[in-house]
Amino acid sequence: MARNKATLLMLALLSGVGAAASPAFAREVVEASAPGDVSVTVYRDPNRGEGQELRREWPRGFAMVSETRTVTLPPGESTIRFSGVAEGMVAVSAIVTGLPGGTIEKNRNADLLSPAALVDGTLGNRVTITRTNPATGAASSEPAIVRTRADGGLVLQTQQGFEAVRCSGLPEKITFSQIPAGLSAQPVFSIDTRDEAGGTYDVVLTYLAWGFDWQPHYVATLEDGAAPRGKQQLKLRSWLTVVNDNGQTFEDAQLLAVAGRLNVQSDFQQLADPPAARALRLTCYPLGSTSAGSPVPPPPMLAPMAPAMNYAMGDSIVVTAQRASSVDIAEEAKVMTAGEENLGDLKLYRVPVPVDVSAKSMKQVAFLDRSDVEGEFFYRADCSPYRSGEEPEPMVMMLQTVNDRQHGLGVALPMGGVSLFENASAGDLLVAEEWMRDYAEGQDVELELAESTNLFALCTRQSAAEPDDEGSPWVTMRAALSNAGSRPAKVRLTLGSPAAWQVRGSRGLSQKDGQWIIERTIPNGRATEISWEVRRADAD
Repeated sequence: MARNKATLLMLALLSGVGAAASPAFAREVVEASAPGDVSVTVYRDPNRGEGQELRREWPRGFAMVSETRTVTLPPGESTIRFSGVAEGMVAVSAIVTGLPGGTIEKNRNADLLSPAALVDGTLGNRVTITRTNPATGAASSEPAIVRTRADGGLVLQTQQGFEAVRCSGLPEKITFSQIPAGLSAQPVFSIDTRDEAGGTYDVVLTYLAWGFDWQPHYVATLEDGAAPRGKQQLKLRSWLTVVNDNGQTFEDAQLLAVAGRLNVQSDFQQLADPPAARALRLTCYPLGSTSAGSPVPPPPMLAPMAPAMNYAMGDSIVVTAQRASSVDIAEEAKVMTAGEENLGDLKLYRVPVPVDVSAKSMKQVAFLDRSDVEGEFFYRADCSPYRSGEEPEPMVMMLQTVNDRQHGLGVALPMGGVSLFENASAGDLLVAEEWMRDYAEGQDVELELAESTNLFALCTRQSAAEPDDEGSPWVTMRAALSNAGSRPAKVRLTLGSPAAWQVRGSRGLSQKDGQWIIERTIPNGRATEISWEVRRADAD
């Protein structure tokens, strides 16, 4: 009896050891549905400064992508796979909401379906190799076993022995019966979760993704006829250009763009670490003998990639569209104008209808359309204390307005390019292109257009003393201004910073944008002179 009890105890202990050593219960893999509601909020490259164009080939902004998907979970623990996420996904930023058991673990799949990954995943398994006789066109197939990885050459074992692919001189094709587990044609993000009862849920996946950017471009057209008080009437339209450098298309997405500069500390490019589709390089073994020597082997041949993976190799993407008339474009622009919203100190532009944010593409949406903007031209000359010339210099033609409703604006104007057109007998002609910084509502907007061919200024010092000589004497400055144009011209002289200089002795003296200025109107075909005195600001 004691022996039987000891035997039962030993069996129980062995059973316990075996249970402890057995592998844990494998989680069931669940595929999430394709995205339903999709939102893409694009942020500008935080390091792109004033005057720097958006880089189409390498956008360095980012986007917040939000997708609604449906999952059906079994009872217990499971792994949910989200296929088709952006290849520039910052996995550490991903959040999944709507799961009853939350998230246990997050993973980013690192290997995409590609010729090399397909070969590596089939190592030791059977494939079918088909060879075509170029003379007769007859094709013959036979089974083979993959014996090497895709790291320089591919060797198959057939009934005839071991053969290197693409070395027989015949056109060859390898057919795989199935895709190895864990490979996907699109990047995959997966999470582990737990649901005691199981069920079907709508979940929201939100994450940051690298490889986006946006900027506006403004088109201003000078209208015929003068605005009230002799000023210039303008039409102003702006186009918002969005770049998506990822290989994924976000269909019927709610597109938003955020204007303003964020303080971004993370390196999203490094955190994204996009998966790579590895190419298959086939190298033949050298032919010949050890006595005769071996010829130089041919360069490696690239196996053609599946069409679904073309984006990973940097192939060009062709986008087709129907031809639209100018009337259709104008009507569409009115419908597609993005609305402005406040986002703290930033501005948010929301496209009112769903749009496709296509892979490897640029998209343009009208987000500003004003037909009654009131502006004014003036001419600027620099007459700071150290400028004392000998020959007249052309003034710079400027266009100014105020970003308020009274002048036809009153909206945030994000940084971007400006093209200025003027009506002529031959149609609208381009007269200037410039870059505009960010302007908030209520600010004065000033654009530098071009050097004038009709207005000139000569600034000279009228005494031998320098403005910063010992004792800081008052130094007389004089500007000789001329207007050879057919219309009176408003002129602004900039005299230096109030933090550095004291200025006196001239009518119309004031301060603007951190500068002493004098503004005058010069009649057409006339010349005039203006004098003032200047000395250092710290002088007693």
